[in-house]
Amino acid sequence: MKSKIYLLITGAALLMSFLLPSKSTAQLSISGRLRTRSELLDGQGSPLSKGSKPAFFTSQRTRLNVGYKGYRTNFYISAQDVRVWGQDASTNNRIVSANLNGFMLHEAWGEISFLDTNQTKLGKEFSIKIGRQELLYDDSRLLGNLDWLQQARRHDAALIKFGNKGFTAHLGFAYNQNSELKTGTLYNGVPNGYAAGTNGIGTMYKSMQFVYLGKKLSQGNVSFLILKDDFQKYTLTATGTKTLEKGVNSRVTLGPYIQTKLGKNWNFTASGYLQQGKDKDGVRLSSYMYTVRAIYDVNKFISFGPGFDYTSGSGSRSNKNRSFDPLYGTPHKFWGQMDYFYAANGFGKGGLSDLYLTSTIKASPKLSMQADLHQFSSAAQITNAKDEKLSSNFGEELDIIATYNLTKTISFQGGYCTFLPTNSLAQVKAVTDPQKMANWAYLMISIKPDFLK
Repeated sequence: MKSKIYLLITGAALLMSFLLPSKSTAQLSISGRLRTRSELLDGQGSPLSKGSKPAFFTSQRTRLNVGYKGYRTNFYISAQDVRVWGQDASTNNRIVSANLNGFMLHEAWGEISFLDTNQTKLGKEFSIKIGRQELLYDDSRLLGNLDWLQQARRHDAALIKFGNKGFTAHLGFAYNQNSELKTGTLYNGVPNGYAAGTNGIGTMYKSMQFVYLGKKLSQGNVSFLILKDDFQKYTLTATGTKTLEKGVNSRVTLGPYIQTKLGKNWNFTASGYLQQGKDKDGVRLSSYMYTVRAIYDVNKFISFGPGFDYTSGSGSRSNKNRSFDPLYGTPHKFWGQMDYFYAANGFGKGGLSDLYLTSTIKASPKLSMQADLHQFSSAAQITNAKDEKLSSNFGEELDIIATYNLTKTISFQGGYCTFLPTNSLAQVKAVTDPQKMANWAYLMISIKPDFLK
């Protein structure tokens, strides 16, 4: 790990020494980020059984970012280390195990402009961006960087970008392989180590293609997304072992998004998506989701409003997959801070209905508070082991979060969240004898220095 850090710092230093003497308009940026998050978990992600004890730990993300912007060229590299305090022995310079190695390259991409950037008007672009990069679109519901997770999310992809007069068109392509092969293209999409993913399917796509079209409105924007992701076909042996086969199972997700202002005080957001094709296991897929949200600005300090999200689900007797997968977005932002749904902790295939009320108070330029109240229900009928019907009610969640910006580079965020789970939720999450209340609290400290300012 030391050698990797040394190479990164050396490369940044060489890049700086090469660029600074230049008389061109090239821009170099070097920044960092250190973010610690101490968490008390007493049923976060899933209800605890009676007698289970709460957990407490502190995780840390450390990043070094180097960027360069020059004539017809953008370049960016971001290296990060993510680990839990105490994971390594204080006298040992080696990691505990390979799966706990938190040092990695989060982003490393270059962008080439097909236009003369010295003469191109602002807002006009035609370029290709290649390499490891974040994909962040609209409200991050289907494509987001998952920044809440300390590891975050990135893709190895190529992105063709076109923009002019408020119109945006992006074409994305990705093709994954486990290594440099001498023959064949079979891909094992089961990741090593921590299989975090908002799609909750535990499998990486073999290939992905998407088209994103967007247009700025006088007060907001509207867009349309078409995304196809492909998964390597496989068969199961008598012992349950997966054997990879030629061909892929493909699914297609498509739909519109709109965000606009209605009158002087209402902010309106809505989206709807269909999912067709086959899931990663080759089962025929037909699902959908829709969302609507309206926020009223009382004044410049207070805003509140209702929202409703619905993702379709499969019943216990369905021979078709009707469960909508939110792809590669950021569920933590939408379906409760405690991550009961569509995060790393699964909750079955029954889909989700989320009726919520959100409010924000900006107490001062530095201090803001947010409170969200959710009512969660299953979109499909729930049955127990005896095939008896259960209530669709999953329970209620209350999230309270406060953020304080000490300076432009230093911020503090603390939160307390509680969930009142039902027996139906315990049934779906396979928890026996669940506790009647779940709690989660955290304190996050973020430092984001800009080393050249």
